[in-house]
Amino acid sequence: MVAIREIITPLSVKVHGSRRDFGSTQEQAPIHVLVVDDEPESLRAVARILKARGFEVDTAMNGIEALERLEKNTVDVMLVDLVMPGMSGLEVLKKAKVGFERLEVVMMTAFADVDTAVAAVKAGAYDFLTKPFPSSDTVALAVTKAAEHGRLVYKTRRLEEELEVRERYGNIIGSSPPMLEVYRMIDSVAHSTSTVLLQGESGTGKELAARAIHNRGPRGSKPFVPVNCSAIPENLVESELFGHIRGAFTGAVATRMGLFEAADGGTILLDEVGELPPQVQVKLLRTLQEGEVKRVGASESSKVDVRIIAATNVDLYQAMVASTFREDLYYRLNVITIQIPPLRERVEDIPLLAYHFLRRYALRSGRDIRRISLEAMRALRSYAWPGNVRELENAMERAVVMAKGDVIIPGDLPRYVVSTAESTTSRNVLLDLPFAEAKRRVIDGFEKEYVQEVLRRTGGNVSEAARQSSLDRSNFRRILKKYKVSSNSNSHI
Repeated sequence: MVAIREIITPLSVKVHGSRRDFGSTQEQAPIHVLVVDDEPESLRAVARILKARGFEVDTAMNGIEALERLEKNTVDVMLVDLVMPGMSGLEVLKKAKVGFERLEVVMMTAFADVDTAVAAVKAGAYDFLTKPFPSSDTVALAVTKAAEHGRLVYKTRRLEEELEVRERYGNIIGSSPPMLEVYRMIDSVAHSTSTVLLQGESGTGKELAARAIHNRGPRGSKPFVPVNCSAIPENLVESELFGHIRGAFTGAVATRMGLFEAADGGTILLDEVGELPPQVQVKLLRTLQEGEVKRVGASESSKVDVRIIAATNVDLYQAMVASTFREDLYYRLNVITIQIPPLRERVEDIPLLAYHFLRRYALRSGRDIRRISLEAMRALRSYAWPGNVRELENAMERAVVMAKGDVIIPGDLPRYVVSTAESTTSRNVLLDLPFAEAKRRVIDGFEKEYVQEVLRRTGGNVSEAARQSSLDRSNFRRILKKYKVSSNSNSHI
């Protein structure tokens, strides 16, 4: 009989078949198993199977003894017989699931029927196996899958708890050491009036950090005005920032307040500040020094009380050295610098961010999607995310749209994200091989890819492909034959 779990709900966790993969998961090791069976011979046999595959195994011969073991030891999976005198396996299951949330239970019995199996799964069992087992690996696979599932559910719950804590910094998500340093800096500068310079790659969340500084300080109830300096046409930057009076230039049909005045009492974020034209840099320096703005065309200045936060994804120091950014303005802005780390430098935050975006877009689209499979999470963690958090958000939004069920799987993610994980897995597979075999596979892969690419560039002309490869034509043809690579109809052999 096939394990009933495979019938009721398709697994999103794939477990490798080699024995060395049993007894530990990709997330943690080792797996602690409690085997419960009133038949001594069966108990010893199951324990022996699991120990041989690297599991840490404890045993109990009845339900009461099993619950006592659970109280004393950390157990990942309990493998329990259904029919036992006194407390039945189903009773043990129900009591264990109430008191031990991290525990997964796999039921086993020699008297299986579908109704009983379904009842066990509804009561909280992860899987249901029949005796005699088809093979020893059947037991090991069921326990490994159950352990991975339990740990994934626990991590998901922990991530959700962390989200509740971290969201006090707005939508900045992360608990890695680099992000803890960012939180510390935000708390340190929030109540000061000093200018802050946020540095980081595009998509790292510089505006979110600026909002957090504003919201956590005394100006939190006042305006927060974000300005993307690179998005404003150069001839309008000065007017946008400082305002203008009627008739100051063609098209100025009315007097207009600038963004600095709109932010009076609050905070202005000058995003991509390095893109400001030189003449605007001069006026910005005066605003920083004197706390006043002068509208375009006006004869007098007016006072403003604005905290300035600047942000950039370029090296302002290098811009200053290259004379594209004023030295005096650079030192005025660079009073306190907060470096926002790229996502590739805080990989441990990816699960937290992924579940944050999953929750957001599932709620927005009315989808009941609550989990990310282990394979999908490994793909997310393997990818370098050059677009940082913004790119991850877009990938998760796509995944929610593409998902067919209630679990995000690799096929729901962008192909380029998954291919990176597959490449990493391929490298890991090579490391498991003897040196000579790994070397042979790498060379074979290179030779095949090389001749295919040269043939493509030469339009299938084998003679020309051999010439460009600096190979004798007969040797080139031998490689084609070895890997069964064919040229097209234009080939000249």
